[in-house]
Amino acid sequence: MDNSNNASYQAGQAKGQAQEKGSQLMEKAGNAAQSAKESAQEVGHQAQAKAQGAVDAVKDAVSK
Repeated sequence: MDNSNNASYQAGQAKGQAQEKGSQLMEKAGNAAQSAKESAQEVGHQAQAKAQGAVDAVKDAVSK
């Protein structure tokens, strides 16, 4: 293999590795986004349940 072929080969290898790292980072970012979304939904559900409990407590107090 002469020098220009070797340089092209190494450039191709580097490009492949960079693409692989990029896809791994995108996957990690996607997983982090999904986790954040699930956490936000859980917080929302907890807040909704607390609000409903407060409404029920007020209704109960008013009806007595």
